[in-house]
Amino acid sequence: MNSALLTLALQAALSIVLALVALGLSGKVAAYSVLLGGLATVLPNAYLAARLAAPSLRNDAGRLLRTAWVGEIGKIMLTVAVFAVVFVAVKPLSAPALFGAFIATQLVTLGVLFYDARRAETSV
Repeated sequence: MNSALLTLALQAALSIVLALVALGLSGKVAAYSVLLGGLATVLPNAYLAARLAAPSLRNDAGRLLRTAWVGEIGKIMLTVAVFAVVFVAVKPLSAPALFGAFIATQLVTLGVLFYDARRAETSV
Protein backbone atom coordinates (compact mmCIF):
# COMPACT_ATOMS: atom_id res chain seq x y z
CA MET A 1 0.00 0.00 0.00
CA ASN A 2 1.43 3.40 -0.90
CA SER A 3 1.96 6.07 1.76
CA ALA A 4 -1.01 8.23 0.74
CA LEU A 5 -3.48 5.36 0.91
CA LEU A 6 -1.97 4.11 4.17
CA THR A 7 -2.29 7.59 5.67
CA LEU A 8 -5.93 7.96 4.59
CA ALA A 9 -6.83 4.48 5.84
CA LEU A 10 -5.17 5.05 9.21
CA GLN A 11 -6.77 8.48 9.59
CA ALA A 12 -10.22 7.05 8.86
CA ALA A 13 -9.64 4.11 11.21
CA LEU A 14 -8.40 6.39 13.99
CA SER A 15 -11.47 8.60 13.55
CA ILE A 16 -13.76 5.61 13.99
CA VAL A 17 -11.88 4.28 17.02
CA LEU A 18 -11.83 7.70 18.68
CA ALA A 19 -15.55 8.15 17.95
CA LEU A 20 -16.33 4.83 19.62
CA VAL A 21 -14.25 5.82 22.64
CA ALA A 22 -15.97 9.23 22.75
CA LEU A 23 -19.37 7.57 22.49
CA GLY A 24 -18.59 5.38 25.49
CA LEU A 25 -17.05 8.17 27.57
CA SER A 26 -18.96 11.29 26.61
CA GLY A 27 -21.96 10.38 24.48
CA LYS A 28 -23.39 10.90 21.04
CA VAL A 29 -22.47 14.59 20.55
CA ALA A 30 -18.79 13.95 21.29
CA ALA A 31 -18.81 10.88 19.03
CA TYR A 32 -20.17 12.63 15.94
CA SER A 33 -17.97 15.65 16.68
CA VAL A 34 -14.95 13.33 16.60
CA LEU A 35 -16.11 11.86 13.29
CA LEU A 36 -16.50 15.34 11.82
CA GLY A 37 -13.00 16.28 13.04
CA GLY A 38 -11.64 13.20 11.31
CA LEU A 39 -13.59 14.06 8.17
CA ALA A 40 -12.00 17.53 8.20
CA THR A 41 -8.66 15.75 7.84
CA VAL A 42 -9.46 12.80 5.60
CA LEU A 43 -11.47 14.64 2.93
CA PRO A 44 -8.85 17.33 2.17
CA ASN A 45 -6.01 14.79 2.30
CA ALA A 46 -7.89 12.54 -0.14
CA TYR A 47 -8.30 15.51 -2.48
CA LEU A 48 -4.55 16.23 -2.41
CA ALA A 49 -3.65 12.56 -2.82
CA ALA A 50 -5.96 12.26 -5.83
CA ARG A 51 -4.37 15.32 -7.48
CA LEU A 52 -0.86 13.97 -6.95
CA ALA A 53 -1.69 10.45 -8.14
CA ALA A 54 -2.10 11.46 -11.79
CA PRO A 55 0.14 9.25 -13.94
CA SER A 56 1.02 12.22 -16.17
CA LEU A 57 2.99 13.81 -13.30
CA ARG A 58 5.54 11.01 -12.99
CA ASN A 59 8.09 12.37 -15.48
CA ASP A 60 7.59 16.11 -15.09
CA ALA A 61 9.03 17.52 -11.86
CA GLY A 62 7.93 21.08 -12.61
CA ARG A 63 4.35 20.03 -13.24
CA LEU A 64 4.39 17.85 -10.13
CA LEU A 65 5.55 20.80 -8.01
CA ARG A 66 2.86 23.10 -9.44
CA THR A 67 0.22 20.44 -8.87
CA ALA A 68 1.42 19.95 -5.30
CA TRP A 69 1.21 23.69 -4.57
CA VAL A 70 -2.26 24.04 -6.07
CA GLY A 71 -3.33 20.84 -4.33
CA GLU A 72 -2.06 22.06 -0.97
CA ILE A 73 -3.90 25.36 -1.35
CA GLY A 74 -7.03 23.44 -2.32
CA LYS A 75 -6.56 21.16 0.68
CA ILE A 76 -6.38 24.14 3.03
CA MET A 77 -9.45 25.74 1.45
CA LEU A 78 -11.35 22.46 1.69
CA THR A 79 -10.38 22.12 5.36
CA VAL A 80 -11.68 25.63 6.07
CA ALA A 81 -14.88 24.86 4.16
CA VAL A 82 -15.49 21.65 6.11
CA PHE A 83 -15.03 23.47 9.42
CA ALA A 84 -17.30 26.32 8.27
CA VAL A 85 -20.07 23.92 7.27
CA VAL A 86 -19.69 21.97 10.51
CA PHE A 87 -19.86 25.07 12.71
CA VAL A 88 -22.84 26.49 10.83
CA ALA A 89 -24.85 23.31 10.28
CA VAL A 90 -24.14 21.02 13.24
CA LYS A 91 -25.76 21.80 16.56
CA PRO A 92 -24.98 20.73 19.23
CA LEU A 93 -21.28 20.27 18.68
CA SER A 94 -18.35 19.47 20.95
CA ALA A 95 -15.52 21.74 19.81
CA PRO A 96 -12.90 19.96 21.98
CA ALA A 97 -13.84 16.60 20.46
CA LEU A 98 -13.88 18.07 16.94
CA PHE A 99 -10.46 19.73 17.21
CA GLY A 100 -8.96 16.91 19.24
CA ALA A 101 -9.83 14.40 16.52
CA PHE A 102 -8.62 16.79 13.83
CA ILE A 103 -5.23 17.12 15.52
CA ALA A 104 -4.95 13.40 16.27
CA THR A 105 -5.73 12.42 12.69
CA GLN A 106 -3.29 15.04 11.36
CA LEU A 107 -0.55 13.44 13.48
CA VAL A 108 -1.07 10.17 11.59
CA THR A 109 0.69 11.84 8.65
CA LEU A 110 3.82 12.29 10.76
CA GLY A 111 3.65 8.69 11.89
CA VAL A 112 3.50 7.44 8.31
CA LEU A 113 6.40 9.71 7.31
CA PHE A 114 8.52 8.33 10.17
CA TYR A 115 7.49 4.80 9.22
CA ASP A 116 8.51 5.39 5.59
CA ALA A 117 11.82 6.96 6.60
CA ARG A 118 12.60 4.02 8.89
CA ARG A 119 11.66 1.52 6.21
CA ALA A 120 13.91 3.33 3.71
CA GLU A 121 16.84 3.21 6.16
CA THR A 122 16.52 -0.52 6.72
CA SER A 123 16.26 -1.34 3.02
CA VAL A 124 19.59 0.32 2.14
